[in-house]
Amino acid sequence: MLRLSPEEHAQIAAVSHQASREGEAAPLPTGIDGRLAAALGRAGIDSLYSHQARAFHLAERGENVIVTTASASGKSLCFNLPVLNRLASDARARALYIYPTKALAQDQARKLQDLGLPFARPGIYDGDTPADQRPRIRRQASIIMTNPDMLHLGILPNRKGWQDFFLNLAYVVIDEAHTYRGVFGSHVANVLRRLRRICDAHGGGPRFLMTSATIANPVQLATTLTGLDFQLVDGNGAPAGERQIVFWNPPLLDEALGVRRSSLAEAADLFAGLLSRGVRTIVFTRTRKGTELVYKYATRQLEASSSGAAGRIAPYRGGYTPAQRREIEQGLFSGKLLGVVSTSALELGIDVGGIDAVLSVAFPGTVASLRQQWGRAGRGARPSLAVFIAGQDALDQFFMEHPEQLLERDVEAAILDCHNEQIFAGHLGAAAYEAPLEDSDRRFFGPEMDAAAAALLAAGRLRRQGERLVWASPEHPAAAISLRSSSSDSFTIVVEDTGAVLGQVEAERAFIFVHPVAVYLHMGETYQVRSLDIGGRVALVRRRLTDYYTQPKKETSIEIDERLMTRRACGVELSFGRVQATEQVVAYQRKSLSENQVLETVELELPEQSFPTEGLWFTVSEDMAGAVEAPLLAGGLHAAEHGLIALLPLLAMCDRWDIGGLSTEFHWQAGGPSIFLYDGHPGGIGITRTGFGRFEELVADSLELISSCRCVAGCPSCIQSPKCGNLNEPLSKQAALELLGMMAAAGDGSGEQQDDREDTRS
Repeated sequence: MLRLSPEEHAQIAAVSHQASREGEAAPLPTGIDGRLAAALGRAGIDSLYSHQARAFHLAERGENVIVTTASASGKSLCFNLPVLNRLASDARARALYIYPTKALAQDQARKLQDLGLPFARPGIYDGDTPADQRPRIRRQASIIMTNPDMLHLGILPNRKGWQDFFLNLAYVVIDEAHTYRGVFGSHVANVLRRLRRICDAHGGGPRFLMTSATIANPVQLATTLTGLDFQLVDGNGAPAGERQIVFWNPPLLDEALGVRRSSLAEAADLFAGLLSRGVRTIVFTRTRKGTELVYKYATRQLEASSSGAAGRIAPYRGGYTPAQRREIEQGLFSGKLLGVVSTSALELGIDVGGIDAVLSVAFPGTVASLRQQWGRAGRGARPSLAVFIAGQDALDQFFMEHPEQLLERDVEAAILDCHNEQIFAGHLGAAAYEAPLEDSDRRFFGPEMDAAAAALLAAGRLRRQGERLVWASPEHPAAAISLRSSSSDSFTIVVEDTGAVLGQVEAERAFIFVHPVAVYLHMGETYQVRSLDIGGRVALVRRRLTDYYTQPKKETSIEIDERLMTRRACGVELSFGRVQATEQVVAYQRKSLSENQVLETVELELPEQSFPTEGLWFTVSEDMAGAVEAPLLAGGLHAAEHGLIALLPLLAMCDRWDIGGLSTEFHWQAGGPSIFLYDGHPGGIGITRTGFGRFEELVADSLELISSCRCVAGCPSCIQSPKCGNLNEPLSKQAALELLGMMAAAGDGSGEQQDDREDTRS
């Protein structure tokens, strides 16, 4: 087995080993179709793993099933087997496979075609599918493979052309279900309810089969996504080889400032070294730009060596043509490629063949995602190497100091809110366009349907037609709903010289990301905002290579609308409820990429923006505040806020950019020195609700993060935040340690949680 030794590499902060595991086999089910059994035999499958057999039996019994096991455990067969067995016995039956990425659909289509079964006719129906091929796929494919966006925009609104499909839809397969969380998951949950409703209207009633990476709440996730009950399969009967896990910390270049060598440069060095030794390796980066840079640096090193590996590596990311992506995927599977540098596009269940090593550059955001990446190597009983290369971020450095916090940590819970007011009403309108709404539709959309429908009716978006509600406008309502945004009000980002649309950004966050002259990153490419049309909701950008980036300075205020819950925790009265967040971008800084130095600060004149959301808050007691030197209190509150925000993503599967914060020496409603954390998406999606429930853990981890950092006064590895609206001023590491230390020592928060609904806007 390949091993990296701390004696040879000073960058290694810790090493761990996972032992190999024997598999648990089960015979092929006796009720399986003979043609299917023969095809499996030709593919070398003459028995199942125990979890595959359990999933098959539950599906055959008519249950909805979610399978959550580790990567490379054969989850695809958990849904393919019952689906194919149904197709073999019913010539009219159809199946719908929903994937979060196009690569997964391509991989699965290839596997099904290789079985050579006449009743397994997969057809990919997504944005890459030529328009002239779509009618044939719709009519002839027994398995339609698509993604949530195409289901939302291309299939459900055009249901008249899919009537036979909806009637005969036997199974809906949702692969990699853990990716449907937060805003995206909240939208997908509504899309799936719309799908169930349309199938019911045509006389159909499909069963759902889901697979997921290991998460804390698989059954809850499956139920929230679909509104149905599920059976769980979580025992892993697949074998696993031994794995060495390495924590790799780039060397310090300036210990006082906490500045380290680039994690991308470190990854390129290690990647090139492994390839030179013939080790098949995947590098995962967080951005397209990072992918291209690691590929470029490694290629340069390999060309200078005599290994011959330079021609056997490739980058893999979004933005490539379908043909380019298929070529790289085939090169990986066949062994032609020795290594690939990829974004998260290859993180999911695509079969990448015999990979020996995985390098994860920076924490991908969740423990579940990191383990998913590591699972790309060592399929079957093959030994493997997994390396976590830390970035400058506080969370990465926290894990370097406390590797056990990553290795022993439970995976996160996937959270979403399908009834978020900003999201739900739009999908209810889309559903009314697809078929008139009736009282009986509450079984799909819940009792929340009544209030949302009344609001749409009052706004003139719906009209009554007897006892039913119909869509009142000629336009296609689904086209106005972005599955990646919780707000219907958004700015469109357009390339000035070509007219190409890069995407959209919620209106509530537009001034942060696309203010005038902002440097805007899109999939690793750099653009500069040339003009911002506030009335027209358009940001014009032009591609530009710069040696600097921009950071907005914003002023934030929070108004508490309604306190929903309170409890005593860590010596403070902790509250959770509905708040109104108001943000105003007042300036921006230009900062050099190389040295992170401020080049200039430019004032901006932009209007305030407000949005309703959810948040948690607490007020520091007089005793706690009095124990901190008065001039340092504001900096201590601010630094503690940053620490809490940095580690909240570990409790809720989200990004730190999904969380907003405010610290103040006095809040007029809270009545003293206060810290607020709020969901950065209109309406809230459950992030701070999770933080409220696990506040003691959040405080303890934040204290550990800041106290274990070796810097003197605070650095990007502990209290400085790349998203700080106050440009990281003021900050006091000392005062933050004092405040969080007193809170952590105050107790375990055994006070009873109360439902404390109270309107506090007076």
